Amino acid sequence: MSGEAFLSLTSASTMNTNTKRKGIVVFSGGSAANNLVDVFSTVREDKRCPLSYVIPISDNGGSSSELIRVFGGPGIGDVRSRLVRLIPDDPDHDDSEKAAIKVFFNHRLPKDRSKAREEWLQIVEADHALWANISTAKKELIRSFLNMINSEILKRMRPSSTFDFTGASIGNLFLTGARLFSGSFESAIYLLSSICSVPSHTSVLPAINTNFTHHITVGLANGEHITGQNSISHPSVATPLENPAPSQTEETEFHDGIEDANLPGTLPTLRKQYITFSKADEEDLPARIERLWYINPYGQEIRLAANPRVTACLGEAQAVIYSIGSLYTSIVPSLILKGIGQAISNPSIRYKILILNSTTDRETGPSTSPFSAVDFIAAIAKACNESRGVSGSATPSLGPSDFRSYVTHLIHLQGPGTPNVDKSEMEKLGIETIKVYGRKMEGESFVRYDEKALIQALKVLIGERDPRMERSRRNTLEG
Repeated sequence: MSGEAFLSLTSASTMNTNTKRKGIVVFSGGSAANNLVDVFSTVREDKRCPLSYVIPISDNGGSSSELIRVFGGPGIGDVRSRLVRLIPDDPDHDDSEKAAIKVFFNHRLPKDRSKAREEWLQIVEADHALWANISTAKKELIRSFLNMINSEILKRMRPSSTFDFTGASIGNLFLTGARLFSGSFESAIYLLSSICSVPSHTSVLPAINTNFTHHITVGLANGEHITGQNSISHPSVATPLENPAPSQTEETEFHDGIEDANLPGTLPTLRKQYITFSKADEEDLPARIERLWYINPYGQEIRLAANPRVTACLGEAQAVIYSIGSLYTSIVPSLILKGIGQAISNPSIRYKILILNSTTDRETGPSTSPFSAVDFIAAIAKACNESRGVSGSATPSLGPSDFRSYVTHLIHLQGPGTPNVDKSEMEKLGIETIKVYGRKMEGESFVRYDEKALIQALKVLIGERDPRMERSRRNTLEG
């Protein structure tokens, strides 16, 4: 089918879409997908429908790792990041308070430990420039939860364990304070959403609504297991793949001597501080990732149910979008949850769109055998099948119907380092492909999605086509 014929057919079928299903659900992680927030917001505005972001809570790196070590609870960094990114910009009004709140909740303390502690006290005592342009009412509301978390930190101080403020995110500290005060992660998200003026038509939903910590493990093709999101995605300087570690017993005994939120006997790799790590220059995994699952603190596999609000949104959605980001630590942890695969496979969701990454990373390598588009889709299908209790550990067990149950359309770029897209293979699977033109930023070796081109592609798929688009389509999009 030609690009023109496909686009015309898609546009015509869009007019017959079941009006009862209007929502758009986006599965994503944090930083990468934040770059596409304006794209999704524009499509939502065009459709005048609800937009929901589903965010995993398994991150155990950065400042989240220290909050988890001392207080337990879910990894909140990606949720906080998305809420702050959704603070609306109004070009027609100079809203200095919204800009100040965005800076405030995105602020990180210095990397020097003593300077970080000193700056934290300045913020708690309202003696810091970050408070400028934030109204008294909001300032005192925010301070109340920062003072609360500060008090909890002091109460948990022990000779063997003190809180490390190095590089801590003020937004993460606030969200943790709100969760501890209310006893509800959902309530803490609601409070931060309100302060950030996130529009009511857009929601940020944790994949699991929980007050507990949930970790992930991956199995590699060579039989190895890697535990904890940070170790999977971007390990610290000392990596278990290269350096021999102390015996399990020695490490466990060492960590059992530290008073923190972890239960005695918990896996040592789940109890370490991962405040410092690098997302650049990551070494390849020794083999491809084949499967991901959740574990309890002792390393045993567990099956968890999805946040009921997520499955409810999927029940009202006309479109599901798998956004760019880390495949196995940003997307798959949400898909393997009970209830997700069944909800996505519903034929009433007409559009199940994968926005393919513009490059491969540590999770979709190794560099000698990078993932193709089919590999990305297979990983999604396996995860959704596992959500339904169907083993998806081997690709041959998945047929074309399995793939199309979870992915109906693929949007991709073409350029240096982009994953290979075999159109004939996609046609055999019944998956439509749309290539959009990207742009290359100065100093970067990869191609980025162009916002206008991506908006146009998504509108063609799930929105009403603007007649003016037909004349300019070839400039940005190729069917």
